[in-house]
Amino acid sequence: MSVSTHIPSAIKLKIFWIIATLFLLYASKTIAQGSLEIPFKDIIDNALALKSSKFETIDSIFFKYKNDSLKMKHFVLLSKNSNYLEGQSYALNALGTIYRNISHYSKAIESHKQAEELAKKTNNIELTILSLNMQGVAYRRMDFIRSALDYHEKALSIANTIKAPSGNIRLSIAVSQNSIGNIYLALKQYDLALVQFNKSLAIEKSLNNKLGLAINYQNIGYAKEYKGLLEDALKDYETSLSYNNEINSPIGRVICYNSIARIYIKQEKFNDALNLSKNTLKKALEIGDQFYISTSYMNLGWANYTLNNLDQAEENLNLAMEVSKKYGLKSSEIEVHEHLAQFYAIKGDHEAALLEFKRAHDLEKFINNERNLNYINDLVLKYESESKSNTIKALAHENELVKSRLEKNQLALLFGLLGIILVSIVFTVYDRHKNLNQEKKILTLEQDMLRNQMNPHFIFNSLNSIKLYIINNEKENAVYYLNKFAKLIRKILVASSEKEIPLSNELDTMELYMNIENIRFSNAIAFNIIIDDNVSAHNVRVPSLILQPFIENALWHGLSSKKEDKKIEVKVEKNKKKHITISITDNGVGRKASREINEQKTLKRKSFGIELTKERLENFSKKYTNMYNIIIEDLHDKQGNPSGTKVILNIPIHLISRERV
Repeated sequence: MSVSTHIPSAIKLKIFWIIATLFLLYASKTIAQGSLEIPFKDIIDNALALKSSKFETIDSIFFKYKNDSLKMKHFVLLSKNSNYLEGQSYALNALGTIYRNISHYSKAIESHKQAEELAKKTNNIELTILSLNMQGVAYRRMDFIRSALDYHEKALSIANTIKAPSGNIRLSIAVSQNSIGNIYLALKQYDLALVQFNKSLAIEKSLNNKLGLAINYQNIGYAKEYKGLLEDALKDYETSLSYNNEINSPIGRVICYNSIARIYIKQEKFNDALNLSKNTLKKALEIGDQFYISTSYMNLGWANYTLNNLDQAEENLNLAMEVSKKYGLKSSEIEVHEHLAQFYAIKGDHEAALLEFKRAHDLEKFINNERNLNYINDLVLKYESESKSNTIKALAHENELVKSRLEKNQLALLFGLLGIILVSIVFTVYDRHKNLNQEKKILTLEQDMLRNQMNPHFIFNSLNSIKLYIINNEKENAVYYLNKFAKLIRKILVASSEKEIPLSNELDTMELYMNIENIRFSNAIAFNIIIDDNVSAHNVRVPSLILQPFIENALWHGLSSKKEDKKIEVKVEKNKKKHITISITDNGVGRKASREINEQKTLKRKSFGIELTKERLENFSKKYTNMYNIIIEDLHDKQGNPSGTKVILNIPIHLISRERV
């Protein structure tokens, strides 16, 4: 008698898929080791039967073939017929990368867009982030900085919402950070680029991703090279080359060889550069990536004209220009124009040299205007605004906590009255109530103070002033004042979290503030800070950002209506034993004339900041033996005409002794 075992069909199907998955993983691994050859058709058939939604599983099966355009096109077609959207998205991204590496950027972007749409349909986060990042890389290679930045920010934003990111998500974050670093490179912000590259490098190291390590060391070397650190850059390029050799990346080797050749030229090792450039060009032509073909021709031309091989130099530079123009490689085109200018200068044809220099300058101006305006208005302002909003939200949250504690203490008072002596309870609760109200008032004042300091009009006007420098191609002024502006915003945000700061810090912040405001007055205001020898500004503490409202008043009410000879002087003295005296003197039109001018204006400026400052000084003074004092004097010349205004602040410096508290 035979015994038959009945297994439900659902369990049989589950067992079949488990065996199929294990077989696929084993087969893909053994294929890579060369111990088993399975026809590609069978690999696709098994993948279509499995229909895994995990990127890691799909990549482990097709990693060996993702650089083969024919196989990936075949996989796209069969995945589409089988309605396997994740497989179709994976293959389209692989095709997009292949197209990008041979400089067919329009095809690459189209493939990545299709991959993104399919990934979104299946709600596959990993494939969505990958598709966005790959579009950003393609746009960056075309010098479309705004589009590149948009896609990388989208990818990074989605990745950062995941609480426990997988290894692939972390790799995508590294790609986004690396690409944003490359955008900083394009804007010649090398220090900011290094910050992004090092963040990306840390992730790649933690995951031991050798491709990512090769890319980041290459980019770090580039930033250091253009900062003038040639030896450090060469070490990074050589590190990148070693990783590219480990993973056997032909294109990675070409990138490193081009960079090393460029260093050799800058180090005047011209023959070494020439030999390396010749070899690199052969390898670049074999790969077919037009971006690096253009770079190789350019390096070869550069090396030749440094050795006075002018015919070969001209031929190679013209070939580099031809490739750059044909494939829309704007950054490469600028570099080639610059090298042609140097070539013609060596040749003695100064008219041609000047023409090439002008072409490079015009093209760079066109690209940089677009880059900088988009970047400053969309990235820097956005970042600083978010920092300001986060700080205000934090203060508001802390305010709510104080209110919550106050309500709890009031409730505790009602219950405490049942068991404790009435007078003692009333005194204790009153004291707590008073302290909490005081703390609440201080927090409210600090929040109002921060809103006043971070005036949107001030930020907008400052950035507009910097933008004018950029539009007028005054790059050094733009960078100088942008750095000043960023430093001021940071100081304001740091100071807003502290109730008291050293007077020296306050004076530094005010000097930065005046540097920024002075742009709109065409730097016509002479601003001077004088500190008496008997005052140690580092040891004296004052409420944070206490002087800005008075200096702002001097600017807008005293000096804005005056045509010339505009001055503001801040003087710090110790005339009284228990006070420090800070005077702010302007040679403006005086308070009476200022009021008359303000009354005639349609839009009137109101100084809310001074009232806030008085309240903050009052709270500050409560722990000192003396109160603060503010004196405002109208100044007059010998004929009795108004000649400015002087504000005198007497700020207490002697604390109430502990024995008296």
